[in-house]
Amino acid sequence: MGQINYNASGKSMGRAASDVARILMGKNKVNFAPNQVIEDVVVVEGIDQMIVTGRKLTQKKYYRHSGYIGNIKEKSLRERKNENISLLFREMVAGMLPDSRLLKKRLAKLQLKK
Repeated sequence: MGQINYNASGKSMGRAASDVARILMGKNKVNFAPNQVIEDVVVVEGIDQMIVTGRKLTQKKYYRHSGYIGNIKEKSLRERKNENISLLFREMVAGMLPDSRLLKKRLAKLQLKK
């Protein structure tokens, strides 16, 4: 079982997330199979030094709803980024992976370092 290092410092958040998702799916390997999980662990370093382009910090909104009437919450990307960048990046990568039984197994191979 090996380890793949990915340096995300200086890259945009979306570009880094899509690169990591491709690695987690195994598309960088010669023996790629969509029904297999890679054996390597992907270590992402420098996630606190990723950049956000444009006006996404203020304009991009994340919504959550508790199920009760009128109880929708919204946060901007800046608020989510300041709270927990690791959780935000993990959610971004999870959104770029295919929704299958292998999603949790692939995300278990992801390690984030600041």
